[in-house]
Amino acid sequence: MPRCKRPGQRAAIVAVVLFAVLCGRSFGRDEAPAVGNIAPDFTLNSQEGAPVSLHDFRGKWVVLYFYPKDFTSGCTIEAHNFQRDLSEYERRNAVVVGVSVQSSNSHKEFCAKEGLSFKLLADTNHEVSSTYGSLLNLVVTKLSARHSFLINPEGVIVREFLDVNPSKHSQEVLAALTQLQQSATTASLRP
Repeated sequence: MPRCKRPGQRAAIVAVVLFAVLCGRSFGRDEAPAVGNIAPDFTLNSQEGAPVSLHDFRGKWVVLYFYPKDFTSGCTIEAHNFQRDLSEYERRNAVVVGVSVQSSNSHKEFCAKEGLSFKLLADTNHEVSSTYGSLLNLVVTKLSARHSFLINPEGVIVREFLDVNPSKHSQEVLAALTQLQQSATTASLRP
């Protein structure tokens, strides 16, 4: 961070950065892949340090959610809610996968402290967050934006969530998943 010459200048810079994070604004963010497109494949290390690829989940629904930072209040609430609802996702043949720019070790500590059993992936080079239009470039640091993508078993993005409230998000995604699955079932029953 540049050296601040006037009292209060550092606080003003911090306030702008926090405002951008909280409001989901970014500077220089790429566009998110469009609904209806094949989800861009990637391979990142999980909290166990093992590589995980998006294509590993073909045949399942995937909730791919990006979040700013381990151990922060909003991210912890969002992760707890996905963990709370995990059995409902599994019942619907869905997996939850979180992505942020923190390291595998940070994710391992976060999962241990918060009792999380789903995969958290380390995008330390920012490539996947950028590919999904989910990178916040805050000049002094880069974080993943709070975005989510619902990907069907064929690997197609069927829903995106770019305005996320962490306390309600898991229920919102679960409702969208249920609706999409019911619509697919109804369509397959038509003559």
